[in-house]
Amino acid sequence: MAGVAGRLARRWSWSAFRSPVQVTCSQAFPLHVSGTAMMATQADFENAMSQVKLLKKDPGNEVKLKLYALYKQATEGPCNVPKPGVFDFVNKAKWDAWSGLGNVSKETARQNYVDLVSSLRSSESTSQVKPGAESQQGTYETLVVTSDDGITKIVLNRPAKKNAITTKMYHEIILALQAASKDDSALTVLTGNGDYYCSGNDLTNFTDIPPGGVEQKAKDSAVLLRDFVNCFIDFPKPLIAVVNGPAVGISVTLLGLFDIVYATDKATFHTPFTHLGQSPEGCSSYTFPKIMGSAKAAEMLIFGKKITAGEACAQGLVTQVFPDSTFQKEVWTRLKAFSKLPPNALKISKEIIRKNEKEKLHATNAEECQVLQSRWLSDECMNAVMGFLSKKAKL
Repeated sequence: MAGVAGRLARRWSWSAFRSPVQVTCSQAFPLHVSGTAMMATQADFENAMSQVKLLKKDPGNEVKLKLYALYKQATEGPCNVPKPGVFDFVNKAKWDAWSGLGNVSKETARQNYVDLVSSLRSSESTSQVKPGAESQQGTYETLVVTSDDGITKIVLNRPAKKNAITTKMYHEIILALQAASKDDSALTVLTGNGDYYCSGNDLTNFTDIPPGGVEQKAKDSAVLLRDFVNCFIDFPKPLIAVVNGPAVGISVTLLGLFDIVYATDKATFHTPFTHLGQSPEGCSSYTFPKIMGSAKAAEMLIFGKKITAGEACAQGLVTQVFPDSTFQKEVWTRLKAFSKLPPNALKISKEIIRKNEKEKLHATNAEECQVLQSRWLSDECMNAVMGFLSKKAKL
């Protein structure tokens, strides 16, 4: 296999690959499916092809294959050319990548191509920061990130604000997940510092709007949310939530994307979207009915019912509940044992379990973000959020 990979690398030189006609699939960047309302235009697609030429680093053969396949799917549709011979390694790899997209529409492939190029450009921008900075504990302002004994631990670190998620924290969690996906750890754990796991969105995000920039702010926030949730959908390693206290909003809805959720018996789970004039996110409109049934999901997502850790476990949202007095000891003893398992086997097992749902999850995420963008611009949402902030100010 090493010889095959070497020949493939030599024949796919990065300088040659910068030509737009050779662009588009890779398992390193799973499929991003966007709702039709957010589909990339032909101009976006052509701009992305131009940006490929500006990439300074070779993204690797897997990414080149994905770029190739998405380009072919976006311009020609599903693969209908004969399969190359088994010893024609390069063309067979291209054919497999293109054929693997199945009946994905040209519009979806075009959007996925644009998203992938944007990710590559963004990755190069963040890599201009000091190498390895993402994994250093002191780099983040809103997180504490450590890696030890095969476990990367991402701690939400705004205890005085109940770990409410600011715009900056969104960006930092994305960076932390990207770094964790590439490090040597076997598991990645997300938890909170203090009494709360996370109190959801910091609603002051809604007040940080430049004059006349409401629509742009809503659009930017929807894109950020979509990219944020996509990181959880695409995360390649086992991802565990250690819910150390109450969880609200997006910190709850994301739980359907984790592989294991451990909770203290003091935790509660609350999704008050309707109260704030908003709608579900984090793929919960798909994962919650699947996990707990449509009626229980409606109680939480539509009517904002707060449930206990025991109820969340009974409904399948939480894997196991532990007494608060022994929570940390029992959970970390178990996680340290898990971290000794063969890391590649862990990743492969997760991929097999999750791969058939990724396209559905990305489509759901895109649709939820598009709906939320409209909700954020509505008077109903604005009035609800301002009313909530006003009540908090009086307390």
